[in-house]
Amino acid sequence: MSLKRKIALTLSVSFSLLFGVVLIIIYISFNDFRREEFKERFVRRLGFTTNFISKSKNFEQEAPIFFNENSDNFLLNETILIFNGDKELIYSTIKDQKVTWDKNLLTELDQKKDIYTEESIPEVYASLKKINGENYYILTSAYDTNGKSKLEYLKYLLITAFITCTLLIGFFSYYFMGKFLQPLEDLNKEISEVTAHKLTTQIPVEQSNDEISILAQSFNTMIVRLNDVFQSQKDFTASASHEIRTPITRMAFQLENLIKFGEHSPQTVSSLKQMLKDVYQLSDLTNSLMLLTKFDKENIQSIYEEVRIDEVIFESFETVKKSYSELKMDFLISENNEENAFLTINGVPSLLTIVFINLLKNAAVYSDNAEAKILITETDTQIFIQVNSEGKTISKEEQPKLFEAFMRGNNSQNISGSGLGLRIVKRILEYHGADITYTSPSDNQNEFSIVFNK
Repeated sequence: MSLKRKIALTLSVSFSLLFGVVLIIIYISFNDFRREEFKERFVRRLGFTTNFISKSKNFEQEAPIFFNENSDNFLLNETILIFNGDKELIYSTIKDQKVTWDKNLLTELDQKKDIYTEESIPEVYASLKKINGENYYILTSAYDTNGKSKLEYLKYLLITAFITCTLLIGFFSYYFMGKFLQPLEDLNKEISEVTAHKLTTQIPVEQSNDEISILAQSFNTMIVRLNDVFQSQKDFTASASHEIRTPITRMAFQLENLIKFGEHSPQTVSSLKQMLKDVYQLSDLTNSLMLLTKFDKENIQSIYEEVRIDEVIFESFETVKKSYSELKMDFLISENNEENAFLTINGVPSLLTIVFINLLKNAAVYSDNAEAKILITETDTQIFIQVNSEGKTISKEEQPKLFEAFMRGNNSQNISGSGLGLRIVKRILEYHGADITYTSPSDNQNEFSIVFNK
């Protein structure tokens, strides 16, 4: 998940939780206010009733007229039960229905004097009042229709507000985070375009003291330092390779003359030829390293050209043949190739030549019969190349490390080599978007498989 989405999601969730808590507090507070207001109406109604009883001369005759004229049923659905001191019902506002009440509530009034029950439906407010020297038990029950309706409306209003505000804050958080973090995305784009061959590129820095500008300045400083290091390394590699090539060429020339024109014993000639092979190997390694220092994955595609892979293989064979005259090559093109197969890929010929020089040289050095069998199969999208040779195979334990630097298998004992050949092959093929694998189809067969994407 991107930083922009993380921040927007965090803000949205935090706001939603905080806003939800505020809405719950509003709902609970309104409910408490409704309950207290409704209770006050009960108390006022009780006082009104008590005042009527105290002033009434003939309660039983005046009560129906009084309660009909002062009914609050429209608002409260009110019912009033009045009992005398013996807890006998003397008046009820309920008409044409059987009147029932909780006798325990009347008994409880003897101790508490006032009881308010909001859990029941309808709500009940009961009180024991002493009026004109006599006790009266007054039970008033009602349902807060108006208050409950307002509370229900408030609930739906708060839920709608919560959902709407959550969606809006999510949208605006994502939008504004995108605006705020746009300089960081631009910085990331600039950084991603910097390669080992573009270390002199400086990232534009805005004249501000925010964190992104400070980061860009720090990155530019780091780029300058890295460029100095890379340039020093490249200068050293180029200079060292150039200085090494001259004595290597001189050594090869002198060894060739000694072999051709000198009179030596067979043992001496054999040693001289082995030395000449080592010099050629060192020369190939030096050339490979010099070429690799010029390229990387980012800039190599700019110099791609159309290459016939069969021509590269034959050119590599002729180069290896100079040092290993006994090498033979069995070159085949699969009969299953498509009709429009041209055996061409996009790449750098000089680097691809190094790949097959190393593979053919391995066949010359490590095979039993100094023979390499090459089979090319082409499809509409890929070219498959198999390089087979007969000889001692690589163990399964060593195969995963075969393309690592300085890795030499158990079949290379008593055979000179640097252990860098296959590592260089792997690196060049990676630059070309190709892949190479090693398998051992049988006990005495080595096979390298290369896959090029067209």
